[in-house]
Amino acid sequence: MSIDFTLTAEQRKLQQAARDFARSVLADVPAAIRFVPTPQDRLLATKPMYEQLVAEGWLRKILPAPVGGESNGMVDAALVAEEFYAVDADVSLTAFAVVLGLLPVLHGGSPAQVQAAVAPFLTGTGAPLAAFCHSEPGGIANFAEPAPAEGVRTTAVLDGDEWVINGTKQWISNATGWDGTGVDLTTVVCRTAQDPATAPENAFSVIVVPKQESGIVLEEAFDTLGHRGHLTPRFRFDNVRVPRENVVGEVGGGKALVEASFASTAALVGAFGVGLARAAFDAALTFARTEKRAGSVPIIEHQAVGYALADAKTSIEAARYLNWKACHALDNQLPSALELAVQAKIFGSETAVRVITDLMRVVGIDSYNHDLPLARLLQDAVVLPLFDGGNMGVRRRQLHDLLKSPGYNSMSTVES
Repeated sequence: MSIDFTLTAEQRKLQQAARDFARSVLADVPAAIRFVPTPQDRLLATKPMYEQLVAEGWLRKILPAPVGGESNGMVDAALVAEEFYAVDADVSLTAFAVVLGLLPVLHGGSPAQVQAAVAPFLTGTGAPLAAFCHSEPGGIANFAEPAPAEGVRTTAVLDGDEWVINGTKQWISNATGWDGTGVDLTTVVCRTAQDPATAPENAFSVIVVPKQESGIVLEEAFDTLGHRGHLTPRFRFDNVRVPRENVVGEVGGGKALVEASFASTAALVGAFGVGLARAAFDAALTFARTEKRAGSVPIIEHQAVGYALADAKTSIEAARYLNWKACHALDNQLPSALELAVQAKIFGSETAVRVITDLMRVVGIDSYNHDLPLARLLQDAVVLPLFDGGNMGVRRRQLHDLLKSPGYNSMSTVES
């Protein structure tokens, strides 16, 4: 039997390059946005760093090689995600939200759709953005429920050879772009079946919406607790028209595309959590080694501090390797991939919140000051169990349903 967590030479090179870029460019983000008062202006303050990310080829590096990118799979993407998030969550999420915006097309689009969708993100120029528009006011955990549940409320109605899209979305990364009018490419989950008797799995579709001249209206730029330089607004589609052929895959095939897309990004959220927790650990360790807190020795000499640091490091390692295993399963299309991806998301995100909180107790009241990174890291971490499918919802809809299925094998994550 061979179990090997050793990264290849190419992966180590990618990891180091991501670390170097994060430390030289993304490290400027927190200071650039700290005193900027409005969400839209904070986003704009990150644009130079995002443009440099694009110029240095990082969008290509996290997009799959088969579609023109340079990534060999989810493990590569997770390595980059951890390194980026260990330094900055804002531009990092903007970049990885581009991947989410493209994923429905990558999973279900025709070759022509895929080529057209990815083209703007492979050039290495400008500041192109993509968005996946799923969440709506009132929540979307029950998006596929049958009537009388509301499910997806954004509608797409055929008018000749065009879909006419109307509805409101919110908590959508990147959705309204740098200027509030939209992004280069949006993938929108829409109800395409108007008959309430239509089975939920056939009731909605994913439709590609290119950059619009009008019809996308920003309603509110949420002033969020964390990810202060990243925008997740509420906005609406007002009679936005796109060609009939912009449906991804089959009409009514949206459920499978949503689930496949979020399975991929679930594992990446786990990597986000590892990056944040790792940064908090490094800050707390440095503090413990150098601060005496009016005592005679650095506080790391005290057992309670040492034990807290040891527990934190153990949790970080466990989250990282579960994340790598999930990414490996996704890359190899193993039967256990969905289960592992969701587990990596749940464990990685909740570990980040717990570990950072515990490390703030090690540092004490000074951790509450923004002069240290711990408060910012916690602010960024608390959303990880809530977005990209909240952990309560994915426990119920993915893991619970899986456990109830007649053929469930609790050893499949090992045997596959």
